[in-house]
Amino acid sequence: MDLKKYELLADIAETGNFTTSGDKLGYTQSGVSHIIKGLEKEMGFPLFVRTRRGVLLTDNGKRIVPLIRQLLLENSRLEQTINELNGLNTGSITIGTYASISINWLPKIIYEFQNDFPYIDIHMKEGGIDEIESWIEDSTVDFGLCSHRPSQKFDWIPLHDDPLMAILPKDFPIPESGTYEISNFQNQPFIISWSSDVCSSDLALTKEDVNPYIRFSSTDDHAIISMVANHLGISILPSLIIQEWSNQITTLPLEPYRHRNLGIGIKALNHISPASKKFIQYTEDVVENIILKS
Repeated sequence: MDLKKYELLADIAETGNFTTSGDKLGYTQSGVSHIIKGLEKEMGFPLFVRTRRGVLLTDNGKRIVPLIRQLLLENSRLEQTINELNGLNTGSITIGTYASISINWLPKIIYEFQNDFPYIDIHMKEGGIDEIESWIEDSTVDFGLCSHRPSQKFDWIPLHDDPLMAILPKDFPIPESGTYEISNFQNQPFIISWSSDVCSSDLALTKEDVNPYIRFSSTDDHAIISMVANHLGISILPSLIIQEWSNQITTLPLEPYRHRNLGIGIKALNHISPASKKFIQYTEDVVENIILKS
């Protein structure tokens, strides 16, 4: 079975562009067109429709591609297992992750891991919770580093409860309790994050039936921190996002306490590749050490 053509199909489904995927995988544009036409003839139906911005999967293509990705993952797992049995540590891992995790955790994890396994390639895809969940479910990534939600249907390994913090101007008077009552956000000028990395902040307000005055919104959490620092409003962000910016703002734990549960989401633990299994072990150890030192 020639899996190269399936790898090309899966990549085009992600990039939406024949040329981009062809350049990445070493095919000419005519070569890409030939392979896709061959696949469409083999399967008996069109896989893509052309648009001004590239190509989109047909409805039949949307049904096929998740199975193709699963096939590619299983083949990678087979190759890695054979290599492992022969004493070789090779392979590749694709990780879905939040920007805050790729900044604060992954560099240390990857450094430790590749010291011991230099021939295992690691690729990252940054996105929000909705994107990462879909990548896990359709096998675009081997696993995801994200937040836990009750609606998730994949296996879960918890790593760390990341506290949600009140984000206030630097000269904000600190209450004697050392915490910030969620009820105090009521009617206050508020800068809301639409970053899907932050899936719990709005929920913290909703649970307490608190309605701040939404003055600004942003998908860039660093922009939110800057606006708070310049007295344009206050906000709520997870601790992991703000830890490098604490010199510009005042941060206080919420009362009542709220957090997001960060961990590893995997489509099926019993079908994970040897390389991914090793990386997850390193992730658990490194994150534990980071938390202990913080």
